[in-house]
Amino acid sequence: MCGIAGIMFKRPGSDLSTGQALVDMLDGCQHRGPDSTGFALYGEEHPGELKLRFFVGEGDDAGSVARIKAALDAHGAEIVDDELAGNNYRAVVRVKGDLRQFAYAIERAAKVISIGESLEILKDVGSAHDVDDRYHVAGHAGSHGLGHVRLATESDVKPEAAHPFWATGFADVAIVHNGQITNYWKMRRRLERRGFQFNTDNDSELIAVYLADKLTQGVALKHALETSIDDLDGTFSFLVSTKDEIGYAKDRIAAKPMIMYENDDLIAIASEEVSLNRLFPGQALDTREPPPGSYDTWSRST
Repeated sequence: MCGIAGIMFKRPGSDLSTGQALVDMLDGCQHRGPDSTGFALYGEEHPGELKLRFFVGEGDDAGSVARIKAALDAHGAEIVDDELAGNNYRAVVRVKGDLRQFAYAIERAAKVISIGESLEILKDVGSAHDVDDRYHVAGHAGSHGLGHVRLATESDVKPEAAHPFWATGFADVAIVHNGQITNYWKMRRRLERRGFQFNTDNDSELIAVYLADKLTQGVALKHALETSIDDLDGTFSFLVSTKDEIGYAKDRIAAKPMIMYENDDLIAIASEEVSLNRLFPGQALDTREPPPGSYDTWSRST
């Protein structure tokens, strides 16, 4: 059992920041996943720059950062800005060439959390408030984002096992997922035969890479979500985000809960209604539950 949440502000000017909204939403469903918490946050982008986040070894921060810097330099990345926060090293870089091959090369040298023009993933063990205290999530004022609380069932309680997952090799695609993909290895081997690489054995990473592959082929996100319902076996409810869109898909059994609320200003989706209520205390919300086998997307205003 895990909890997922996502929010997109359709236009600028909201009184509530994306980061604070997600902290509040995940706090509402923390009972679904007390082991770890994570956020995929989308913010301002600068042409030609990529934001990279890495896990660094505890007690060996200086050595870990030095190795990451050496790897970045070896692959032609110019560091524009960097910082160490918690167990994360964050670097803003300029790099030329094929992004996917660069990402694969860097992941062989270090534990990459995310790569994006606007995406940054923050995740760690503990609650939403624990992660917020370490990484100042609530202060993030971007347009949209995803969140996840995890109950560890098949892997250890450690930061790299936490969600969200990014689409390895593709910038700005992230996923949060409640459920299990039962044809994971079959789907993964198909993608690996086409040259894709995976950084974990988590089925959520597979969903992200599957969708990102569709997007690079010119398939619209909404159509990619439609095909995912037939291509992925199992019971699942998941949210996906790119730098301009947010979307969801539910399998046809619909064993994994999902509830949503939409008004003129925002779309918010979560595993439980209590998460949505945290956004509007004391108000009665006209929420709805997506039907089995459904999918949809929303785009931010430009």
